[in-house]
Amino acid sequence: MLDTTEQKNNLLQVSNIEVVYNHVILVLRGVSLNVLEGGITAILGGNGAGKSTTLKAISNLIHSERGEVTKGTINYRGQSILNQNPSEMVKRGVIQVMEGRHCFEHLTVEENLMTGAYTRTDSKSVIANDLEMVYSYFPRLKERRKSQAGYTSGGEQQMCAIGRALMSKPETVLLDEPSMGLAPQLVEEIFEIVKDLNEKEGVSFLLAEQNTNVALRFAHYGYILESGRVVMDGTAEDLRENPDVKEFYLGISDKGRKSFRDGRSYRRRKRWLS
Repeated sequence: MLDTTEQKNNLLQVSNIEVVYNHVILVLRGVSLNVLEGGITAILGGNGAGKSTTLKAISNLIHSERGEVTKGTINYRGQSILNQNPSEMVKRGVIQVMEGRHCFEHLTVEENLMTGAYTRTDSKSVIANDLEMVYSYFPRLKERRKSQAGYTSGGEQQMCAIGRALMSKPETVLLDEPSMGLAPQLVEEIFEIVKDLNEKEGVSFLLAEQNTNVALRFAHYGYILESGRVVMDGTAEDLRENPDVKEFYLGISDKGRKSFRDGRSYRRRKRWLS
């Protein structure tokens, strides 16, 4: 775990950003967040809350979807990264693992991993060592390294996507919905690997996740998004103990089980939105 008693550097600072799609649709409304060096930070919320848009605004992949940041600043190590070319972001050490994995289905698992090293200028031996490092974290990929990625399971494709990101030697990984469509056992396995990569390799993670229960067990700090706004933030421990988070995101209530009919008062009773 990240030692919160130590003074950590602010690696990434997002300040009061607004994102608009097609010059019309306002998706993010004044989102601010910080990612500490060496930490795991989680962006939590339901479908359409703005989690993926926040990550794409940081990685500058937002432009491929006719979106743009119209207000606010995004700084990485104190320098603005707004409107930078995504390939420059990779060279800076910031890489995004997209929602839905997006492996090259016609390539083998190993060929997919090697595409992550495309921008590197290191020697073949250094890259080969990094490939072995990836295999040490994902032994299942080593077993399937000659298989076409399109014929592997969803969990193996997610491992492949994370492994491919690691081959670029990232400092920060933006991880979008890593648990999507995966069995609970695989979700645990992938989050354990993320934790190991954070602790042993020093990789910082900013992850967007709907599975609040799992995310708050592995993250150090969390932000909750609702309708494009940050409505709550705090340490993972504080969020786990918050009564509103327990009730609306973890399905736990001090008053026992509730009828689904009580869902009508969901938005009205969110104290942090009042």
